[in-house]
Amino acid sequence: MRIGLRILLGYFAIVALAALLVAQVFVREVKPGVRQAMEDTLVDTANVLAELAADDLIAGRIADGRFAQRVRALRERDIGAEIWGFRKREAAYRIYITDADGIVVFDSEGRDVGRDYSRWNDVHLTLRGQYGARSTREDPDDDSSSVMHVAAPVMDGARIAGVLTVAKPNRTIAPFIARSEATVMRWGLVLMGAALLIGLLAVWWLSRQLGGLRRYAEAVTAGQRAQLPASAGEFAILGRALETMRERLEGRRHLERYVHGLTHELKSPLAAVRGAAELLEGPLPEAERARFAASVREQSERMAQMIDKLLALVAVEHRQAIERPEPVDLAALLGDAWAQVETRASRKGLRLQRDAGEGGSVSGDPFLLRQLLVNLLDNAIDFAPAGSAIEASLRREDRSVRIDIADRGPGVPDYARDRVFERFYSLPRPGGGSRSSGIGLAFVAEVAQLHGGSARLDDRDGGGTVASVILPFS
Repeated sequence: MRIGLRILLGYFAIVALAALLVAQVFVREVKPGVRQAMEDTLVDTANVLAELAADDLIAGRIADGRFAQRVRALRERDIGAEIWGFRKREAAYRIYITDADGIVVFDSEGRDVGRDYSRWNDVHLTLRGQYGARSTREDPDDDSSSVMHVAAPVMDGARIAGVLTVAKPNRTIAPFIARSEATVMRWGLVLMGAALLIGLLAVWWLSRQLGGLRRYAEAVTAGQRAQLPASAGEFAILGRALETMRERLEGRRHLERYVHGLTHELKSPLAAVRGAAELLEGPLPEAERARFAASVREQSERMAQMIDKLLALVAVEHRQAIERPEPVDLAALLGDAWAQVETRASRKGLRLQRDAGEGGSVSGDPFLLRQLLVNLLDNAIDFAPAGSAIEASLRREDRSVRIDIADRGPGVPDYARDRVFERFYSLPRPGGGSRSSGIGLAFVAEVAQLHGGSARLDDRDGGGTVASVILPFS
């Protein structure tokens, strides 16, 4: 399971637990709280009515006195109240009064007059000077049928002359509780939805940060050129730590590889220099001395060029991106590159033939792109037959620019086609010439990749080779 999904599930579990806790608080606290508020109101009502009923009860006219008439009239009153969106048309009270023995002497509904209520808690406790209240179901099997009874003593001086009880069904407050519950549930769902959305955004952000670092680490592991992704907070610190680790590991790996490769490549020219030096120590004809001296100079130049190119390649391979790209006119750059190799090309009678349709500009490093073109032209000069033309063209293809440098040399053998861009790999030059350093085309491939492009070698129709570099169009 991905870490983002685990974080989301854990976060949502916490939110769901919080929502469940809120629901439990509502059931355990809000509902009882509403009923407690209703009981408090009934206590006040019962005591007020007990004072109003005292005269009629003490005088023995409670059943048909003025109090009874007013209470009965209450049942006929259209209240017409609007309570927080709920319409109330009639009073929901039932009022009954017992004498000092607990016998019902008045019932607003007229159903239990003469019955003994002395066993009910509301009457029983009140007659003994205590607070009397009870909640009784009208239907034993229906919890919603419960009725709250709150009693108050009817006093005759210091004597309890009877008990007045106000009864109200709990279902009268059920709509308020249901609406409150629906409101809590609705906002709870909104809260869970918002929490889920925030969780998704947080998980997306975390996954994006971790995914970028993971892809960066995988690219580095695969030996690809990768740029450290933009991160924030702790991920930025982790990214910088990974970048530092990559630089140190790559530096060590590159050093080992380059030292090994350079040592191998320098063996041949060093052997030639050593052999020529040994011969020069003895007596030699002037012509032979000049030939061996020229060989020493040639091999020394070859080693110097190899070291220079290797240093340039190392610098390119360590760069992950062009820090300050600028527009580069490839046509003008091609002219500069040819001017740099023209002296060498003229020794073989080679000329540069440009395609009339050339043109294009890219964004990049002009120095590196010039060296890329120089290396392509050097390679073509090495293999082109004397007196032939090296053809160069620049063409736009969709969103890229294609650079082609073509010669009429022997072409690339099939066995070498997949290796020509490898470091230190080179082919023998026509006419028995010595091999190159094997760094030029590797440099070309690295510079092309650094600019977001690619390089390749293909056979040319009619013989020869076409070296192609494709760069993104700016």
